[in-house]
Order: sequence, then C-alpha cells, then structure tokens
Amino acid sequence: MPLKKVFDEMDAKMKKTLEHMHNELAAIHTGKATAALVDNIKVDYYGTPTRLKELAGISTPEPRMLVIQPWDANAVAEIDKAIKKSNMGFNPTVEGKILRVRVPELSEERRRELDRVVKKLAEDGRIAVRSERRDANEKIKHLQKEHAITEDEMFKWEKKVQDKTDETIKEIDKILASKEKEILQV
Repeated sequence: MPLKKVFDEMDAKMKKTLEHMHNELAAIHTGKATAALVDNIKVDYYGTPTRLKELAGISTPEPRMLVIQPWDANAVAEIDKAIKKSNMGFNPTVEGKILRVRVPELSEERRRELDRVVKKLAEDGRIAVRSERRDANEKIKHLQKEHAITEDEMFKWEKKVQDKTDETIKEIDKILASKEKEILQV
C-alpha cells in the first residue's frame, strides 16, 4: 500500500469524524431554534420510520420558534406524536396543516448538563482521530519492515500523520469552544 494512499485514507476518515461531530452538535438544543434540532426525529409515516426532514419543510420565523409544514397533511398527527416522544422537551402546537414548536429557554442546570454532553462528544472525536493516527502509523511501520520504504521515509510520513492529527484535533477544539459559548450564553 503506497504511503500517499495510507495518508489519504486517514485524512478522509478524520474528515468524516469532524463531519459526524458537526452533525451531532447541531442536534443539541441550545435555546435557539434551528431546523437541525428536529431534522432527524423519526416519524412513523405509514408504518415506516422516516426522518422529519424528509416529510416536511422546517423553518425558523423567530429565534425561539420552529414551523413545520408537512408535505402530506395526513402526517401532522404522527409528526406531533414523534416530536412529543423525542424527549427534547418540545410541545408542538397544531394549527391546521402546520405545527409550531416553541423552543424553551434553557435552565442553568440544563446548560451545564449540555456542556458535559458536548465535551464528551468532542473527546469521542479526539479518540477517533487518535485511533486513525495509530492505524496509519502501524501501516507505515509495516511498509518499512517489509522494506517497501526507507526509515527516513517512515519518519517523514509519521510526522505528516502527526501534523494532520494535531490540525484535526485543533479543529475539534475550535468547534467545541464555539458550541460551549453558544450553550452557556444566556
């Protein structure tokens, strides 16, 4: 396996880790209304669990209000039920063919709890990145043991791998700081 391929695979997996972390953090309720809060709620749509964003248009006309407009008016009741069942603390109001969801203020205790959740997600991201670094370094060392590359090349690529790891972890820390600021802001 050529060195460039090892590095590119590791890089792609690290990018997926960052993307996954972004998606997970977007779903964390910070007191502001965003479509990401309810996007992935599963709705029983004619017996099939379907993500809410596939069933309806979701908009935020006000900072603390979500408006959900299903494309099939018959799905309103099921969407209402799924949002209430999601344990996010939302209580939708059905107004004909649309649902309005008021996003409640966060208590200080809930903010601290969400901060811990966000820190745990960031640490999970760092662990995944370090795991990818370890796998890439093992592949590089294996190539050197089989004399496919020189020792100097091995050290050079291990340094590249470490630099990429450091860069990705800095990005995770930046994302974490931003989300923490958003959560703890009153």
